Amino acid sequence: MIEIDFWNGNRSEIRQRYEREILDAILKATIETHGNYQIQESFTDYSGAEESGAFSEKKHHLLVTIAGNQKFKNDEIILISKPIAKNLLGYRIPIIRKKDAPIFDNLKDVSILKKGVLGIPETWSDATVFRHNDYKVSEEGNFDDIFERLHNENFDYVTFGANEVETVFKERASKFESLMISKNMMFFYPFPLVFYVNPAMPDLAKRIDEGMQRIMNSGELDLIFNHYYPTIVEKLGLEKRTLFVLENPLIPKEFANLKPNLALL
Repeated sequence: MIEIDFWNGNRSEIRQRYEREILDAILKATIETHGNYQIQESFTDYSGAEESGAFSEKKHHLLVTIAGNQKFKNDEIILISKPIAKNLLGYRIPIIRKKDAPIFDNLKDVSILKKGVLGIPETWSDATVFRHNDYKVSEEGNFDDIFERLHNENFDYVTFGANEVETVFKERASKFESLMISKNMMFFYPFPLVFYVNPAMPDLAKRIDEGMQRIMNSGELDLIFNHYYPTIVEKLGLEKRTLFVLENPLIPKEFANLKPNLALL
């Protein structure tokens, strides 16, 4: 029996449940070749600096994060280059103030959008992506206070992945009656969720890689995705939204060719 320390903090509840289920499916698919297992799951939320030490200081065995996460740029990691959620996190939906809805509803010209300011918690990789594409960014605070600052007009909008925007809004933003999810626009950039494995555990990395391939080949990965996001395109009206495509300068080369394709969702 192998005990696997999985750090699953600093994310929305729906992402926590989804990522744990993917990991469980991977490990079940590899029991015959790698033995039985037990997952020790940690939900501790870390600051940006602490998150970068998830392996070197906190000694966790693996985690899920976006490919190219700059918090780990100076760390040894083993990246499993198989996206677990079809780049759904890369479809970024704005949360805005209700009074600004007419502006966002009718956006066609990117120059108008770039006059506004995007709010992003400190250390989030999104800040680098948007700055690279010449957007104005206010990078401060954290996930807990981002919506209060949006309500207080410190900036004009925030964005979250299509896989979590509704849950994030319900759990955190809805207490501010001034806020809403934008209905008519979204951003896209390559932003796949992948497993990072502690560099001291190459055998675990091999198991995760093999297990991902097995659940991809068997269709189980698609089944789990469709269970969590069965009508995501229709529910969020993704096909009807004005799309602004951004470059992600942080993305590893193996993911650089990811393009918006709603038919894959």
